Amino acid sequence: MAFQLLLNFLISFVWMFLKGSFAPDTFLIGFIIGLMLIYITRRFFTDKFYLYRVVSIIKLLGIFLRELVLSNIAVLKIILRPRLRVTPGIFALETALTKNWEITILCNLITLTPGTLVVDISEDNKILYIHAMDIRDKEATISSIKNSFEKAIQEVSL
Repeated sequence: MAFQLLLNFLISFVWMFLKGSFAPDTFLIGFIIGLMLIYITRRFFTDKFYLYRVVSIIKLLGIFLRELVLSNIAVLKIILRPRLRVTPGIFALETALTKNWEITILCNLITLTPGTLVVDISEDNKILYIHAMDIRDKEATISSIKNSFEKAIQEVSL
């Protein structure tokens, strides 16, 4: 991915020098030409086309922002109730992620979402122990994390 991105910037700068204009629109046109050239020659690279990974990262950020807003609303509802009706608990989440950076991102995304906190990770990095402020349905919470964060992180790492 990094090589393709650097190559795209190099093509953009070469385009700017060939045109003799250093305006932002000339750079943008060169960047688009570079994207097309890299896409056409993508079979010669070992990695897949880098724009797919960029789109996956943007989707992951979108999922995180959506979950952040929804969990903030849920925590706000709990706080504003006259009586505190929560069922806190710790549950185990078995993850399919294998790389250390994937597990770290998953832990950070879970911890940054209000109402949840990664307490511990097993020795083999397969199980995350998560504390939730209000956990009524453990299986629904686990499937929500697996279908949102974990799936999006797997798309980024492909």
